[in-house]
Amino acid sequence: MARQKKHAAHENHERWLVSYADFITLLFAFFVVMYASSQADKAKAAEVAASVRTALEDGKASSVIAAIIGSQKELDGNTKPAKQAVAAPEDPEVVADLLPSLVLLEKELAEEIKAGEMKVTMQPRGLVVTLREAAFFPSGQDTMVPNALPSIEKVAGVIRKVGNPVRLEGHTDSVPISNSRFRSNWELSAARAIAMLDLFTNRFSINHHRLAVAGYADIIPVESNDTPEGRARNRRVDIVILKGSSLENEPPLPQRIPKPSPTVP
Repeated sequence: MARQKKHAAHENHERWLVSYADFITLLFAFFVVMYASSQADKAKAAEVAASVRTALEDGKASSVIAAIIGSQKELDGNTKPAKQAVAAPEDPEVVADLLPSLVLLEKELAEEIKAGEMKVTMQPRGLVVTLREAAFFPSGQDTMVPNALPSIEKVAGVIRKVGNPVRLEGHTDSVPISNSRFRSNWELSAARAIAMLDLFTNRFSINHHRLAVAGYADIIPVESNDTPEGRARNRRVDIVILKGSSLENEPPLPQRIPKPSPTVP
């Protein structure tokens, strides 16, 4: 009787597909979890911002924070909308990131804000501390008055607590400058920004790699230059604690850019 030949077991060459499919499934699940976590963080940030805004509208917080978060009230108590060509930040992450600095600045600069010497606003590009010329610089000069240094030191203390980059911006009104030191408002605005840079780096020990300076002359007014009050508000230095980690954010230009101030020969 003839023996039947045993056939070799059939080898499955596609077993790797099972492991590969499991790996793809796990990878997909991982990315789903990561995406869900990021959406939860955004939702949580939005919820926090909404809660803060609700509390402000109910009058449970000071007018300073109300103005910074996005209320139409200005820091000096004026209920008219600000004429500055900026908008309240729509990104709740910007508010959440800079909210501790906002609260600290309100506390440290309460007297200066009340006196109208400084103003704090939250803009889409970051937190802006405005120094009005009359309280910090003599007219047409870039040397800060000595009694203003304690106020600058308070701002420097807040800047040291955060890692955000900072831009120092000089602004003037539209009246052409006429003295032997500066040939134009461009030079004056840039010189004041550089004076602030010198204070922050040499006196208050802030890393110069975090800082940048810019002079804008009269091209970014916050008020009309047709009145003395408007011109006084336009003469300022803005200390901008920028959102994120770069110095790319520029201040918003007005809808109608005024004609450049003529230079003095």
